[in-house]
Amino acid sequence: QVQLVESGGGSVQAGGSLRLSCAASGYYSLCMGWFRQAPGKEREGVAAIYSVGGSTVYADSVKGRFTISQDNAKNTVYLQMNSLKPEDSAMYYCAAAASWRCDQWNEYKYWGQGTQVTVSS
Repeated sequence: QVQLVESGGGSVQAGGSLRLSCAASGYYSLCMGWFRQAPGKEREGVAAIYSVGGSTVYADSVKGRFTISQDNAKNTVYLQMNSLKPEDSAMYYCAAAASWRCDQWNEYKYWGQGTQVTVSS
């Protein structure tokens, strides 16, 4: 049974930082990703990482501000979020892909329960 458990969300002022964590169990995926969904908006892919090699993919909206990383020994993926903006406010989800196509956001099939990030101006 696949389990993805996110943590690290919270409230922060604009310009601040947060680090999200995702502990994975029950499934080995070649691709792990972070998504977000704000109220009234579609879910969007934010960042992804290849489990082998560690190559990364980012949405244009977060490039240069967010960093995805992994600790394979701990089966944990992180999302370091710096220079946060109010428009980054959303529920953030960890996800695992069912294929090696890490940059294809529709390949992600397994989801965590989400962690809320709120950025105030």
